[in-house]
Amino acid sequence: MTRFLTLIVAMCLVTACAQQKTNTEDNFSFLFITDLHLQHERNAYQAFQLATDTINQLKADFVLTGGDLVFDVMRGNLNRSDSLFNLYKTAAAAINKKVYPCVGNHDLFGIYPESDTGPDHPDYKYGMFERHFGATYYSFDHKGWHFIVLNSLDVKDQKYIGYIDDAQKEWLAKDLEASGPGTPVVVVSHLPFISTIRQKYPSSGAVQDSWIINRNEIIEIFDQYNVRLVLQGHVHFLEDLHLENKTRYITGGAIAGRPSWRGDSTRIKEGFLHFHVNGEEVTWDYIEYGWHKHPDKVPYVTINF
Repeated sequence: MTRFLTLIVAMCLVTACAQQKTNTEDNFSFLFITDLHLQHERNAYQAFQLATDTINQLKADFVLTGGDLVFDVMRGNLNRSDSLFNLYKTAAAAINKKVYPCVGNHDLFGIYPESDTGPDHPDYKYGMFERHFGATYYSFDHKGWHFIVLNSLDVKDQKYIGYIDDAQKEWLAKDLEASGPGTPVVVVSHLPFISTIRQKYPSSGAVQDSWIINRNEIIEIFDQYNVRLVLQGHVHFLEDLHLENKTRYITGGAIAGRPSWRGDSTRIKEGFLHFHVNGEEVTWDYIEYGWHKHPDKVPYVTINF
């Protein structure tokens, strides 16, 4: 009898250890960096090197970006625009983790009236981004979680708007259906679906373009599944909104600060989010990498690639 009880206890300990090991292996962390606004001027490249040094020291499985990789290609100029995306790719290559791109409004090529190219150019709108990075929306799986990167932008009357077109909406519904109703999901969008920035800063003109026109249709799709996080950028604002005890809409600050690369951010210092996933519990830290301490000590130089 004693041997039998000992065997039972041993089996329970082995099972508990195996379960603990599985749970530990399923835990992971990732980074969300948004609104990089990389450019040849304002020491943006040097600043991103500071951010990269911090990123490379952190334990994380991968990096999600929230759009506005460069500043900017909306005004056309093929050579400069190409050089900006090459600058970004050179900078991102120094990150020691896989980086997933997201398209932002400043990444839309030649859409403004002053552009020297038009809709007939192969790089117009999404074309240049797709040439450098591939699809503007896609998904992947990681340790039991499903990640979706959306393209929340379109163009109307030579300016950008927030809109998820019908083809992407259909793809999103099928993608979520395939992932299953119980799978925890993270969605990335450059433009916010939901934000309080208008209440906090009602006089800010930039936020008037922040909303996705058909956001309610997309949120209705989210609500049918286990969407735990919607990560947002664009407004260079930090907030964490937990809606109906289910989905958190988190706006991730900005690598470039606000105003971009001035080193005098009045809302929140330049930084990014570090997420920690434990089962289905998610926590995050905002990581300031210290650029606001440096620009006054480094003369502005132009970086050409």
